[in-house]
Amino acid sequence: MRVVMFGYQTWGHRTLQALLDSEHDVVLVVTHPKSEHAYEKIWSDSVADLAEDNGIPVLLRNRPDDDELFEALKSADPDIIVANNWRTWIPPHLFNLPRRGTLNIHDSLLPKYAGFSPLIWALINGEPEVGVTAHMMNDELDAGDIVRQEAVPVGPTDTATDLFHKTVDLIAPVTIGALDLIASGKTEFTKQDRSQASFFHKRSDEDSRIDWNWPAEDLERLVRAQSEPYPSAYTFHKGKRLEILAAVVSEGRYGGTPGRIFYREGEGVAIVAGADARSGRNHGLAITRVRTEDGRELAATEYFTAMGGYLTSRP
Repeated sequence: MRVVMFGYQTWGHRTLQALLDSEHDVVLVVTHPKSEHAYEKIWSDSVADLAEDNGIPVLLRNRPDDDELFEALKSADPDIIVANNWRTWIPPHLFNLPRRGTLNIHDSLLPKYAGFSPLIWALINGEPEVGVTAHMMNDELDAGDIVRQEAVPVGPTDTATDLFHKTVDLIAPVTIGALDLIASGKTEFTKQDRSQASFFHKRSDEDSRIDWNWPAEDLERLVRAQSEPYPSAYTFHKGKRLEILAAVVSEGRYGGTPGRIFYREGEGVAIVAGADARSGRNHGLAITRVRTEDGRELAATEYFTAMGGYLTSRP
């Protein structure tokens, strides 16, 4: 099939490479200009460079809403558009233009975790698995019929970076498998159960801030979800920002005020956590590694030279 590719960053790059390695013919690539947004600089393999290296015409757009792009798409005469990590709305007159419509590749197990940063949100929320979904695009974001979907389990120590590497390897089989089904003439696919749908917004600095009223289990997943190279989870100590680079749920149970720097436990320092922490039934969060406001990385036991005091959600 003749394919127009809409994509950006490493997800788009992997999709384009999968298409180049397949029997399908990529006739045009549309991608975004480089961004300085913290999350968009992380996995930043260039879709434009890969396309140009393979002699494929490239158009750079923040939004696909101009007449020049529409005319270029018509001239490309695609059988299908394949989109992966396209960051803005594609209007119906574009996604309905190809003979076979538009196939979107999304890094979650739809209908759950539509929208942005699904791997991070899924890890924070304790989901047992994550995955990749290829679905037909319609008027509602990430809501079209599912053509192919594959999942991988979330391990007990997996970080968001680990999950990225697990799911990015699913892009080629999910994308090409879905295209092959469409090319075979199949037109009926799996409807999404919209009663199970959830939608998540783009992550921001505020979403990495630690709230010590959360249970320690949730905070431990937040720290893993904000692993390098993502912006780290953070708190405040004596009015200064302190990034939490590594932590585990404490073995002991600690009662008192959430955020209290309480007890040295093994290689970590236990912090009281949880809205009902005063009962003494809660596990704490044992912080093992931190980064200070001036960029120093330290073992928590080296940073916290004395117990007592508080970590706070605000300076």
